[in-house]
Amino acid sequence: MKIQEVTLHQASLPLRKPYQVSFRTYTELEPILVEMRDKDGNVGWGEAYIPTGASFETTESGWIFCREYAEKVLGKATAEAKAMLDQAVPTAPYAATAMLSAIALLERHPILKTQKEKRIPLLVPMSGTGRQEIGEGVERLLQEGYRTFKIKVGRDLDADLKRVAMVQDAAHERATITIDANRAYTQEQGCTFASSLDPKGIDLFEQPCEADAWDANAAVAKVSKVPLMLDESIDTIHDVERAATIEGVKLVKLKLKRVGGIDRALALIRRAQELGLNICLGDGVASELMCWIEASVGRDFLRRAGDMNGFLKAKTGLFSEPLPFEKGAIVLKPDFWPTIDRAKLDSHEVRKERFAPVAA
Repeated sequence: MKIQEVTLHQASLPLRKPYQVSFRTYTELEPILVEMRDKDGNVGWGEAYIPTGASFETTESGWIFCREYAEKVLGKATAEAKAMLDQAVPTAPYAATAMLSAIALLERHPILKTQKEKRIPLLVPMSGTGRQEIGEGVERLLQEGYRTFKIKVGRDLDADLKRVAMVQDAAHERATITIDANRAYTQEQGCTFASSLDPKGIDLFEQPCEADAWDANAAVAKVSKVPLMLDESIDTIHDVERAATIEGVKLVKLKLKRVGGIDRALALIRRAQELGLNICLGDGVASELMCWIEASVGRDFLRRAGDMNGFLKAKTGLFSEPLPFEKGAIVLKPDFWPTIDRAKLDSHEVRKERFAPVAA
């Protein structure tokens, strides 16, 4: 199979409501979408959203990378193109993942084929600050079928602890709670927060300190009342192996766009399992394309709610047939394969560039 044509798109997808994490507030998703075709007209799509502040990459550097490699892979067999892109993952993981994902869909990667219906429960962000607002939110989300609530912390230590306690009281052990600091705490703040928690109903505490602050994260893990999960620290198999040596770190979280696509993610998952680490998967700021890919990858591995819920935050999706979702879970169906609705894409597109062989 040879790559005959590559088209790059960038879309702007407004969110239903602002989505706040420790380092920014999102009001829209701006994914780069890679469209690949072979000579028979088969199509594969990939995605990379590179939020400012989340990586050394930027949206602009990702676009430049995709333009460069779109020209390089034209006319190449998919195996050769994959090898070329895999070598580039360390320097541009987000952008390389978009290209590699498009090839994976073009080739119909086996992990994307569901043989029987499978439900992937999703966690849901827990909004609200006051006791009444949180209580009403908990009851509504339980009615909608969610059983894992995610609390974002990292802005105000005392307020964070009070808010976690209010969610615990409102949930009353009817749902599991996860906590994510998005690397916003110092070592001292992280240790204070983690050692002050009441562990009742809390499944894990995610990434308290900066990605490269291994000693600080280890210090927090040592005193934490709940298991620690590393997220932004995990890019490679070496990172997984390092995490497994830290007392109190029981889980690692993977995002395909950060580790370099499907095959690299599967290798990291297998290594984590060998080392006795539990696995979480998913991206809270991705369109339904990447969310479907990550749900498919995690289908046989996930033992917890997935974090691939970005598509639920956007006002509109890009699929012709929406990604099946009911009662708090993505439903993977054997007869489902994503197709992009051209009208929806056109109406949300901010730039586009096509690469094809020059006609004689």
